Amino acid sequence: MPPGAKIGGGSFDDILQNKIAKRTQPVRFSSHAAERLATRNIVLTENDMAKINQAVSRVGEKGGKESLLLMGDLAFVVSVENKTVITALDTGRDMKDRVFTNIDSALLI
Repeated sequence: MPPGAKIGGGSFDDILQNKIAKRTQPVRFSSHAAERLATRNIVLTENDMAKINQAVSRVGEKGGKESLLLMGDLAFVVSVENKTVITALDTGRDMKDRVFTNIDSALLI
């Protein structure tokens, strides 16, 4: 394939750079997850965020897509591919049923 050739609407280099940028992108919180954190007065430190980012990277390396991250008394359901926390729970208060669905992996932080 000649240099600069287009693959599926973008050059190989463009696609590669996009993938690399996604890997280094920090985890973000959906509006639902941010609202959950705010209403429960949960404040995450820089150290907590570093642990969450590392965890998401580790799960992604193992092929996880939708993961449950358990960190102390907190639980996060994360879309690994989008690097987005979908929901956040305080396991002491919010774990009535203790059932998580639509996940393919879990990691204890």
